[in-house]
Amino acid sequence: MNRHQFPRRTALRSMVAGSLLMPGILSELLAEDQSRPAGPLTPKAPHFPAKAKRVILVFATGGVSHIDTFDPKSSKNGRDGKGKEKLMGSVFPYRKDRKCGIEVSDLFPHLRDSLEDICIIRSMKSAHFDHTEATVGLHTGSATFTRPSMGSWLSYGLGTFNQDLPSFIVIAPHLPYGGTQVYASDFLPAYHQGTRVIPGSDPIANLTPRTPRRSVQELELQLSTSLSRRHQAGREDDSQLAARIKSFETAFHMQTAGPEVFDLSKEDDKTLSLYGLKRGETQNFAWQCLIARRLAERGVRFIELVDTGSRPNWDSHGDMKQHEPLARAADQPLAALIADLKRTNMLDETLVVWATEFGRTPHREGKLGRGHHGNCFSIWLAGGGIKGGIVHGATDDIGKEITRDQVDVHDLHATILHLMGIDHTRLTYRHAGRDFRLTDVHGRLIEPILA
Repeated sequence: MNRHQFPRRTALRSMVAGSLLMPGILSELLAEDQSRPAGPLTPKAPHFPAKAKRVILVFATGGVSHIDTFDPKSSKNGRDGKGKEKLMGSVFPYRKDRKCGIEVSDLFPHLRDSLEDICIIRSMKSAHFDHTEATVGLHTGSATFTRPSMGSWLSYGLGTFNQDLPSFIVIAPHLPYGGTQVYASDFLPAYHQGTRVIPGSDPIANLTPRTPRRSVQELELQLSTSLSRRHQAGREDDSQLAARIKSFETAFHMQTAGPEVFDLSKEDDKTLSLYGLKRGETQNFAWQCLIARRLAERGVRFIELVDTGSRPNWDSHGDMKQHEPLARAADQPLAALIADLKRTNMLDETLVVWATEFGRTPHREGKLGRGHHGNCFSIWLAGGGIKGGIVHGATDDIGKEITRDQVDVHDLHATILHLMGIDHTRLTYRHAGRDFRLTDVHGRLIEPILA
């Protein structure tokens, strides 16, 4: 019989189930394992007391227009100072919120009512003007070279609270520009990469145990892990092997923890209504936001929600009205996520970040569209040590250039790490003869937004 007819899994199963020698062999192997160090995802102490324990990053892929959302401009349609470009002011009406006096367009009325908990940064500068480079740059700090994603860096630096779930989870119905690089670990050990969840009735494949006898699977896992660790001895630098071992352990525990996370049957009607989610729905953005809250309360360190990713996304070259249905689908769930975290006393320890890769041009493209614009755009943050009810930075009267307090991706990353208790200059990893970090040789704290 060749190896294809008798795979390793079958061998292990038969050994566990039928060998008279197996109890003794297993006892010996497990006894060796008692002295092994804590796992690679065991929670680690931060550099200093942290404001936030976890991050929820919401990424609106395609390039959301700052002019039509969080930095409205009332400039009349016409031409710019050079007389060449046809200017177009905010396509949608906008108004001030009642408590903070901050202007936000009518695309986001629910978020506008939540501004007391939100800090809007209107002076972000993109890493690039192309979708892929700008998206990868916002996630990894580098638009030109392959680097680990922010979620991977936080997993590496802090570990995670719940060993039964991945430390870094990405909920993405479709991948954004940049593909899997937005959650890749690159040169960091592979067990720090993100685990993708696809909204639907089966968000993570193969979660159902293949046998109702959990004890049998547990013995199989213990034996497999012990043998793998013996093989790992002397191969400590093989991160793929270490990740494979860890993935088996996490997958086993997720068969219990995973289904419970994605089962919304115990959420009451009031909570579902808050998110605008109908019972049984699993494939909309409201589902993503509610699952994010459930993952956060179960100890997942970094959660990313990808808003769309399919066409049409926020990339509105032809018609800015394309923003309308996307905003309608995202506005209430995002406001509900903030309110729900606040209601459950989690907002103070959860940093929520909403971002896009760049903004849109102040001049029209075609009849009612806008082109890519990396010179300035808007993002917002809430919870986790952020000062709510404020605006940081400003752009000129047409939304073309930053006029005050420029923020780049390195500054954003440095500030997020700081809120998580990490000095961005000290979170390093030795690779190819040098120490790398998320912020490279850049980054400064955005101190005015810190509570």
